[in-house]
Amino acid sequence: MTVDDSTSGEDAQPPSESSAHPTPHHVVDHTAEPSDDPLAIRLEQLILGADRRYTAFQAARTAGVSMDLASRFWRAMGFADIGQAKALTEADVLALRRLAGLVEAGLLSEPMAIQVARSTGQTTARLAEWQIDSFLEGLTEPPEPGMTRTEVTYPLVELLLPELEEFLVYVWRRQLAAATGRVVQAADDDEMVDRRLAVGFADLVGFTRLTRRLEEEELGELVEAFETTAADLVAAHGGRLIKTLGDEVLFAADDAGTAAEIALRLIETMTHDESMPALRVGIAFGTVTTRMGDVFGTTVNLASRLTSIAPKDTVLVDGAFAEELIRTGDAPASEAQAAEAAAKAEKEGATLPSYRFGLQPMWQRPVRGLGVVEPWLMGRRTT
Repeated sequence: MTVDDSTSGEDAQPPSESSAHPTPHHVVDHTAEPSDDPLAIRLEQLILGADRRYTAFQAARTAGVSMDLASRFWRAMGFADIGQAKALTEADVLALRRLAGLVEAGLLSEPMAIQVARSTGQTTARLAEWQIDSFLEGLTEPPEPGMTRTEVTYPLVELLLPELEEFLVYVWRRQLAAATGRVVQAADDDEMVDRRLAVGFADLVGFTRLTRRLEEEELGELVEAFETTAADLVAAHGGRLIKTLGDEVLFAADDAGTAAEIALRLIETMTHDESMPALRVGIAFGTVTTRMGDVFGTTVNLASRLTSIAPKDTVLVDGAFAEELIRTGDAPASEAQAAEAAAKAEKEGATLPSYRFGLQPMWQRPVRGLGVVEPWLMGRRTT
């Protein structure tokens, strides 16, 4: 939201919360050149609920915030500079005032407020792009010969907007309640940021070859089917989908047993779908840093490396994950131990131990950037 574009050269610098004009991690160039198309303006007024009224400088002054802070908020949300164009509305002024008010009241630090703007912008940008590309674009095809898309789009958006808005708020409140519940159950304050989690990557094998063989539409349908299936399975079995990367998904779970079940379900489901390529999964267990809905740290890196070396249609896990499965009774330390425990239970008339998963140690091997690791091949036990 800068008055001029004299700072555009700073876009090449790495993003920083303390820089005057941080560049967002993604590029959403919707406002670089405010459209003068009459329909686009009408749709914007409908969606925003207000007319264009302010330049960036006027909006900042009306909101009572510095131009520097207003610019940082605007860019953090993912929008390009608008120069001196009158492109902002009363809603923009109100949003600036609210965010700055949280800082002034001491409820948020300024860097945290920037993070709020950035995380919200990144999440909703992807949602909005998906809704236009996959939803509205198809629905706004002219239903009858002679009708233009222009004649269809406005009334359709007018009907959908309040329903989509209500649903968005509902889902956000649900997700916020779930996330808050996980935080308050943490053992201590450190666990709110650095937590012990099971982190897994599921990766489609041979995806690069597929991109050369399939048409764009077919490739898009395959990726969407994979992401949808993975998201449903992760959610249904108690995990959290962190992000999707086209041919790969990243998920997390609070305990090893949940992550193991998700991984095997993914393999089993994809194996029975002839339209899908083979899948491989890598999981690690350990301390993970969470930030803006993403996860970072050595545990995440290890899970990614395990995925890259896993044979197709298998799950590789690290030693810490294997130990956690053994500790919780979800897997035996060895098949010999399982047989011994079963014989003892049968002799004493006790209930036979029920292990859900089996573990097989693999050869130790060097993993780039992480030293030597000993992966374990994990599978489902049927006896």
